[in-house]
Amino acid sequence: MKPGSILGRYMIKQLLINFIAVLLMVTGIILMFEIIELLRRTADRPDVDFIFVMKMALSKMPRTFDMVFPFIMMIAAMVTFWKVSRSNEFVIIRAAGVSIWGFLAPLLGAVFIVGLINISILNPISSYLYEVYETLDYRFKTKNPKAVLFSNKGLWIREAVDENTFLVLEAKSVRQEGNVLLLRKVSVLEMDRQSQLVKRVEAYAAELKDHKIELKDVRIYEAGQPVVSVNNVDYQTTLTIDRIKENFIDPEAISFWNLPDTIRFYEMSGFSALRHQMRYMSLWNSPFLLCAMLLVAAVFALRPNNRRGGVMFLIVGGISTGFLVYFLSQVIYTFGINGYIPPLLAVWTPTLIAMMISVSILIHLEDG
Repeated sequence: MKPGSILGRYMIKQLLINFIAVLLMVTGIILMFEIIELLRRTADRPDVDFIFVMKMALSKMPRTFDMVFPFIMMIAAMVTFWKVSRSNEFVIIRAAGVSIWGFLAPLLGAVFIVGLINISILNPISSYLYEVYETLDYRFKTKNPKAVLFSNKGLWIREAVDENTFLVLEAKSVRQEGNVLLLRKVSVLEMDRQSQLVKRVEAYAAELKDHKIELKDVRIYEAGQPVVSVNNVDYQTTLTIDRIKENFIDPEAISFWNLPDTIRFYEMSGFSALRHQMRYMSLWNSPFLLCAMLLVAAVFALRPNNRRGGVMFLIVGGISTGFLVYFLSQVIYTFGINGYIPPLLAVWTPTLIAMMISVSILIHLEDG
């Protein structure tokens, strides 16, 4: 069955309609519980209004969707397959000579495209809104309506200046005012490629703007030389405010399109980019994971006749299997982050296992 055929378009339409319906239902439930939790947190805060609570709830929603997106697709697929089985449409399709793979092919193609749209369009939006949520949450905690925090633990940055020199910068506190990043109690270590200290620069304050770090009230310490005090010292840098932000948010909050540059930056600076690499690979894996969930749904819900009963068993079995796949994927993902197994294996193994087992069962059912 071709995706462009009448039957292919019909099945794709049914799947997308059920997907949107499940998505809206899950959205309503998650949003309701999120608002209730935020209202509980703000009950003793007269300075926080309902509009602020709604902003926090809505800005956090996209990140939650990233976690439940495969389940939403699986449930939508189960509903679709159950309907075509219950109405005997699947029996008629099979009687017309369409194999189960011909039936699933257009649906797998549509799900894969949905996965690509998710990582290329929806993921950047989700990343931006999660950043908004983090800012709103900090403003709520500090009771400062204009606060923008990067970290309350300070800042550590390592950057390669050239082939022979790199800088290690530490700041005790960091905050943003407009397009300028303000740093306090700053230390800059100039080191060679053998990690030998060449010079240490201490400053009371610094500003990062226009690819330049301007140190103020500076003291320079260099081996064999007296301490030098100057008013200002400038360092050219490739750092930007957006790049600094990425040091204080999870890789999950960085856009799909920005992850490659972030990975290159960390590798050039000598830091580990393992978490970001795994996040980038998991985003590429997500369309295939959606296809795996569709196949899992087909195993449990695609039957020649669902009128014989056992529907509850199929629903519970399908949802339980989906949660099992997700749980195992998170465990294996954690092993990958900790370096126990290769990152590529950690990201792709659960998806490949779910797909292979589902395909094996469907082949058995087809032959039967």
